[in-house]
Amino acid sequence: MTSLRLGYLYGLGAYLLWGFFPLYFKLLRPAGPLEILAHRVVWSVAFVALLLVALRNVGFLRSLLRRPRTLAGIGAAATLIAVNWFTYIYGVNSDRVVETALGYFINPLVVVLLGVLVLRERLRPAQWSALGVGALAVAVLTVDYGRLPYLALILAFSFGGYSLVKKRLGLPAAEGLFVESAVLSLPAVGYLGWLAATGDAAFGHVSAGHTALLVLAGALTAIPLLLFAGAANRLPLTALGMLQYVAPILQLGCGVLIFHEPMPPARLAGFALVWLALIVFTADAVRQARHTRRLRLDATVPATAAVATGR
Repeated sequence: MTSLRLGYLYGLGAYLLWGFFPLYFKLLRPAGPLEILAHRVVWSVAFVALLLVALRNVGFLRSLLRRPRTLAGIGAAATLIAVNWFTYIYGVNSDRVVETALGYFINPLVVVLLGVLVLRERLRPAQWSALGVGALAVAVLTVDYGRLPYLALILAFSFGGYSLVKKRLGLPAAEGLFVESAVLSLPAVGYLGWLAATGDAAFGHVSAGHTALLVLAGALTAIPLLLFAGAANRLPLTALGMLQYVAPILQLGCGVLIFHEPMPPARLAGFALVWLALIVFTADAVRQARHTRRLRLDATVPATAAVATGR
């Protein structure tokens, strides 16, 4: 199997798992969102620690301790991903799966916006057009909901900020996830201890199956992230960008077709505008990637010809 095909399999596997997450998190009720988040953190640490021990890759911790700026960045990434996870779990278990799907549709546009605001990047006209259509979509959805779709915006901006921090840190997937989860593990363990002491914990008090599902939260958090890292190392950025729409499409399907959440005409119009923005954004990215590839080929051909003729 070629590396490219393996990359597509890894990427599709990651986004399929993320896409069906609403079905999984619904099964974790009656545990509250904060208890589910705490278990997700604690069991992620345990799962990834076992993986790193199996791979004999624990020496990176010593080098990290000598890099305070990297540790501060990891703390910021951990905070952002905790906000993202909690918001997503809360949205799913409060019957707002459609709004969580909207957040991940908006996310690519937010990443571009953060590039302008934080990295001072310059956008092409098509990218500005996509952002404008995306802003119009948020306005339409605000009218439909009677409020800002704040869950979607929190998800989009928290994951966009997390992506930005992770890009700057440049840590491998398993090591990064372990340290981020470890940063969050102390408050998570403290909260779970408090729930147990007050008798409010769902863990161990609902059923054996429910307890097992909470424990599995760690593996189900880590596995798609590791698959995504494998895809990112093998696929062109444009291919990875197009694959990312698999997850919110599946989440939207779960919300409308399985959980029967409402999709009135005004909300559908708002989603249609988001999809239009994403089409413009993706088409521009593909066109730019082809243009860049053509320039590289044009630069390579004269050099190859010169070598062939002995010049």
